[in-house]
Amino acid sequence: MAITAADIVPLSQARANLSELADQVKAGAEKIITKNGESYVALIDAERLDYYHQLEREKVHLILINEASKGLDDIAAGRTKDARGVIAAMKKRRQP
Repeated sequence: MAITAADIVPLSQARANLSELADQVKAGAEKIITKNGESYVALIDAERLDYYHQLEREKVHLILINEASKGLDDIAAGRTKDARGVIAAMKKRRQP
């Protein structure tokens, strides 16, 4: 859904018309509330916000699965290091 000029609302106008804006958002619009001429917050439907959060969690899970897959490929190819040795080297580098 594209944001139009009508979807950009100054904070003072949003305060005065919050109920009307909420009805528009519930009907599918998204509103950008501005403060001092700059974008400040967004007004979106709660169900859409839940959906956005779900998409973000799914993206994180896909990244983790991809990283785990790369790790398994490294193990299969013999690209491994002893964890104790790596930790000791890291601690040694941190010391002044």
